[in-house]
Amino acid sequence: MMRNKIFIALCIVLATALSRCAKRGSPTGGPKDSIPPVLLKANPPLQTVNFDAERVVMQFDEYVQLNDITTQLIVSPPMDPNAYKIIPEGGIVSKKVEIRFLEAPRPNATYTFNFGSAIEDYNEKNPLSFFSYSFSTGDYIDSLSLSGLVKDAFALKADTGISIQLYPIDSTYRDSTIFLDRPLYVGNTLDSTYFNLQNLAPGKYEMIAIKDVAKNYVFDQGIDKIGFFDTPIELPKDSLLFPKLFNEIPNFQWARPRSVNDHHIVFGYYGLLEERKIELVSAVPDDFESLIIKDKEKDSLHYWHTPLPEDIDSLVFRLYDRDTVRQSVVKFYRPEPDSLMITPVQTGVLNFIDTLQFSSSLPLRKIDENYIQLYDIDTLAVPFTSSISEDKNQINFHFEKVPKDKYRIQILPNAITDFWGATNDTIQMTIRTLAVESYGTVFLKIDPGTEDPSYFYEILDKNNVVVRKGIKNEQNSYQIPFLGPGEYQVRIVLDANENGQWDTGNYLEKRQPEEVLYLDEPFELRANWDQNVTITLEK
Repeated sequence: MMRNKIFIALCIVLATALSRCAKRGSPTGGPKDSIPPVLLKANPPLQTVNFDAERVVMQFDEYVQLNDITTQLIVSPPMDPNAYKIIPEGGIVSKKVEIRFLEAPRPNATYTFNFGSAIEDYNEKNPLSFFSYSFSTGDYIDSLSLSGLVKDAFALKADTGISIQLYPIDSTYRDSTIFLDRPLYVGNTLDSTYFNLQNLAPGKYEMIAIKDVAKNYVFDQGIDKIGFFDTPIELPKDSLLFPKLFNEIPNFQWARPRSVNDHHIVFGYYGLLEERKIELVSAVPDDFESLIIKDKEKDSLHYWHTPLPEDIDSLVFRLYDRDTVRQSVVKFYRPEPDSLMITPVQTGVLNFIDTLQFSSSLPLRKIDENYIQLYDIDTLAVPFTSSISEDKNQINFHFEKVPKDKYRIQILPNAITDFWGATNDTIQMTIRTLAVESYGTVFLKIDPGTEDPSYFYEILDKNNVVVRKGIKNEQNSYQIPFLGPGEYQVRIVLDANENGQWDTGNYLEKRQPEEVLYLDEPFELRANWDQNVTITLEK
């Protein structure tokens, strides 16, 4: 009996031990693979001279795939995409990447196939960044390089994916070359703002940087940003460059007019409007009236006119350019309905320095203040004056504002009349002002340096919206009150022609855009707080 008890006890102990030994757990595994693929060999080898092979095969230490190869791969000098093929194609996995030439590269040239970050391992997607394969169809490899950072001439942050292009200064080079011909050398910032062109030959080059939207290696003025230097660069002398990109104002051209309805036509255009004229050719009634208003955001003119007889289904215009006159017929069809809509620009809170404004969907003819009442928090009438903006689509109400007050405005029918005699529906709105302590004040000091240039400043909020603007004074010192709490940035425009706006550049005129400077870092402003800000104008 005792032996049986001992035996049973031993079985229980053994079973417990076995169950502990067999307890399931999660494997810890090894460290995550963070190493990009490694090139084992290439055939022909990298830096091969007198290259005449029909294909290049590159062997890697693990399975790889090509990601976004059409964007990442930059070939310099540029080759027609139909002149070569990259294998494997996107999405296919292999340990080999092949360049197959469908047309022979040109003689006596050093070629670089820069894959960017397109080659990545299959499992963890670790990219082999900045990998390139170079060869020469001549007796030697060009070995010079050129690097730098791309900046934006106006914005604080530059675009990525900028094409850097070099054109040799020789007997065939003209100012128009960048509009017509591909460059000799090309590089790209890809996902950054840094560029590094390799395998370049000594010489003088015209260098441009463009946001090559069409990816055609030529400058398309209407859509591409461009940056250039006043003089050619020289290799091996130059090594670190900082091109600044900007949008040119394209050469003026009228777009095709568009009929919105039987009283509204839109004339779009490209370039700088200046004194270009629209002339009505069609015969119209004696009481016909028209009004032309420039769109605030788009390059368009709005042509508003009074109703026409039913037998007139189109209008003929002459569109004047600097050297040409174009005749255009605008037919009325597919009308888009519209009606007079008056909406407040501000809602909730009205800043002390702002004017109470209402926008109109249609151009306005007059305001009758007898149908408008404005009351304060104590329902006392507040004296005011009103006006219609120059572009006829905004109403301004001017009155003395008091901190921590509430204002109620009532606009009755017949107060506002549009271009065709229609009037508004009843409008009621309440808006309030905040306490003075709810705002902060910025004391801005600008050190103009020895050159003491003309300038204007802009205060930008965190959404890059201009909330204040001021021109230079003799003291170079500015008090900017009534700013709400938040993050702000200061932009200084060196306004060479003193026209109060930033002027862009032009490549053919060899005119650089006006210089723009920012604070190194944005600043935070609190309520009931004074913030001192100093910026030095250093080019």
